[in-house]
Amino acid sequence: MILLKSYASDPAHSRGRLHDEKRDVTRGPRDDFQRDRDRIIHSISFRRLRHKTQVFVAPDGDHYRVRLTHSLEVAQIGRTMARALGLNEDLTEALCLAHDIGHPPFGHAGEDALQEALAECGGFDHNAQTIRTLTRLETPYPRWNGLNLTWETLEGLAKHNGPVDKPTWALAEDNEAMDLELKNWPSLEAQIAAIADDIAYDNHDIDDGMRAGLLTLDQLLELPFIAERWQVICDRFADVPQAKLLPELIRDQIGLMVNDVLKTTQERIDTLGLQSPQDVRQAGQMIGGFSDIMAEKERMLKGFMYENLYHHPKQMAAAEEGKMMVGDLVRSYREQPDLMPDDWASALPEAEPDRIRHIADFLAGMTDRYARNRHREIFGERTGQN
Repeated sequence: MILLKSYASDPAHSRGRLHDEKRDVTRGPRDDFQRDRDRIIHSISFRRLRHKTQVFVAPDGDHYRVRLTHSLEVAQIGRTMARALGLNEDLTEALCLAHDIGHPPFGHAGEDALQEALAECGGFDHNAQTIRTLTRLETPYPRWNGLNLTWETLEGLAKHNGPVDKPTWALAEDNEAMDLELKNWPSLEAQIAAIADDIAYDNHDIDDGMRAGLLTLDQLLELPFIAERWQVICDRFADVPQAKLLPELIRDQIGLMVNDVLKTTQERIDTLGLQSPQDVRQAGQMIGGFSDIMAEKERMLKGFMYENLYHHPKQMAAAEEGKMMVGDLVRSYREQPDLMPDDWASALPEAEPDRIRHIADFLAGMTDRYARNRHREIFGERTGQN
């Protein structure tokens, strides 16, 4: 059994759930954070992540990452760091698994389309949509909507990137129901989940980008810290063809980042003398994260990825197509609500802004392929469309 540090989140001292539940002993010996994790894994919205864009829109190859596999990789990294720091692994894992559930189809391109559609109605934000999905749109229980997650899980999802001074309408609605103390820092488990996300996509997107032929090793080696690590690996495996060494580079980079986070986070905990989860929330700064040196390297890597992969002409063209499809579907459902499935159409509110927000909820839950199929049904095939 792993002993929790005093500054870790303890399920025995959870602030509880919005709806009171009587413990059903037939459902096993799980604590509250383990139950949260399992509710997320068993949710429909989590299953849909298998067909949602990570980097490549509706990828043809079976080996590319999607939101689901990315979330699993984030959880693996997050759990490793949580265990090493004496934090609650189950809460960390729940946050890692759920963090992308609010993403619409086609990644950030789909989010941009929904943001434009809701511009006069409070906008759209995938982080807030994650909480909205888990508290309102999932309906597996007979007495209430949502998964009825603990305060700690909802808090971590709301502000894993730091305090929220100006919550969007969706987050504000949920915060009214259950005060998440948005202006405080989140738990260390939430902070570790956030940095695990960065570590995962920083490195795994390199793998996917090179697999797709949009990145080359020569381009990557223009980054001095990558070139230095590559040389170490080549020396370590001097008898192995370099073509087989890219996975080793990815593993090394992840290991270096993880070790840096563990060392830096523990130093901050010790320096500030943190003794409780509330100390973490009131520390006035992010505790879990990179050192200044690693943070600068990570910024350089992100800049490189935006320039060479995320903004690659092929990626931009695919994103523009995805944005166009989501925008088309928004307009179609506003004009002809009966194009939506019966359960969504029958529940459509009459008045704005609830009406467009309801349509956005439907669209945000779509997978890439479902959105493509609905667009094809309404508009037919388009020249040059995949």
